[in-house]
Amino acid sequence: MAARRIKATTGPLPLQHPNWTLVTCILASSLAFIDGSVVNVALPAIGHSLGGGAADLQWTMNAYTLPLSALLLMGGAAGDHFGRRRLLVVGIGLFLLASIGCALAPGIAVLLTARALQGLGAAILLPNSLAILSHTFSGPAKGRAVGTWAAASAISAAIGPPLGGWLINNVGWRAIFYINLPFGALAILIALLAVRESGAGKRALDWLGASLATVALFGLTWALTLWSSTHHMSSESWIGLAGGIAALGLFVLAEHKEGDKAMMPLGLFGSRAFGGLTLVTFLLYAAMGGLILLLPYVLIVGGGYSPLRAGAALLPFSILIGGGSRVMGRVAETIGPRWPLTIGPIVCGLGFALLVRADPHASFWTSILPGMLVLALGMAGAVAPLTTAVLSSVDDEHMGTASGFNSAIARTGGLIATALAGAVMAQSGAALTSAFHGAALIGATLAIAAGIVAFLTLPARLGRPA
Repeated sequence: MAARRIKATTGPLPLQHPNWTLVTCILASSLAFIDGSVVNVALPAIGHSLGGGAADLQWTMNAYTLPLSALLLMGGAAGDHFGRRRLLVVGIGLFLLASIGCALAPGIAVLLTARALQGLGAAILLPNSLAILSHTFSGPAKGRAVGTWAAASAISAAIGPPLGGWLINNVGWRAIFYINLPFGALAILIALLAVRESGAGKRALDWLGASLATVALFGLTWALTLWSSTHHMSSESWIGLAGGIAALGLFVLAEHKEGDKAMMPLGLFGSRAFGGLTLVTFLLYAAMGGLILLLPYVLIVGGGYSPLRAGAALLPFSILIGGGSRVMGRVAETIGPRWPLTIGPIVCGLGFALLVRADPHASFWTSILPGMLVLALGMAGAVAPLTTAVLSSVDDEHMGTASGFNSAIARTGGLIATALAGAVMAQSGAALTSAFHGAALIGATLAIAAGIVAFLTLPARLGRPA
């Protein structure tokens, strides 16, 4: 019966061209990217409307990041077992329902609950979106497809802040969650018409491994979340940290026992390249997560920018990444990931260093834009090659799991950045600008370290395991 069900989803579809699959993956992933960039711009307005303080605003981000980080690995593994298209549609549907809940929230408590459900939906749709993309394309076409996906993601993130700023000024902050609905509905429609099912029935789901991984990620991210909110390690934080580490140890033992049948075969971690890619992802996204969250906040609170103007200030950054990512996806397929992932992060570090002189009261064109442009050049060189390299380092059966794992590492890096950002957001006046400069220095250090790690660990070329 299950075999007949799977066969029915893999027969002729109304839309046959692979580019329709690419469109679906872009639309699905853009939900998470647009939502993140829009909410960053909306934080001051949400706080004013619902009476939230700095801690509440942090939890508006943390409530989304916590389930997203904890469940990404489970979401990818479930897609590898139950079917990636099926899980993609479920994830999008849940994200849309949660978006409506965010828009209708009468207070902070309801908003945080809805944001957590958004994180759950994103944890399901993100890894399966990338796994579908990698399954559909191969060779140079995969490099172009991943580059296009990265470019479109950056452009959608660029559109989010100015669109969100305009909506906040003219309609209200609640409207920013309604913009998810048409994108999500269109993604579901095209997925049903164009995307072939993949992953379903290929291997049994490692329930023990998936459960332990979820508990480990939840415990670790919970500890980091509490730390980011209180700026010290409370007893609850230590309990979460200890529980997460214990579950992680049990996960390693369980996966070792399962061998090749494991959800995340431990042999992957014996690869110097896979370990290097994991560390590069963590360092680079920890650096970038702080900038994307802090810069709009500093411009609005410290520089008196309107939400629309602060959103527009991010446009050059995201558009340049969008324009360069598609090219770099092709370049990485031609020359391999080592040099793009070495040079790109180091250039990012130089961009962060330029932002140490940023002043929200000075001219945007001379104080902030130069650093953002250099940062964007670096990220344009790194985003698509990093994604392609991760997906090329595992076999077809584990693409969803690997995508989920890499995304969880990126989100964990972003969560640590949120913790550091909380200390910056608690400042005001000149102290706010000074704290931002300190965060920029930390970002420069992390980005340059990512480039060094890539140079030391990655081979000239990566080949997918047989």
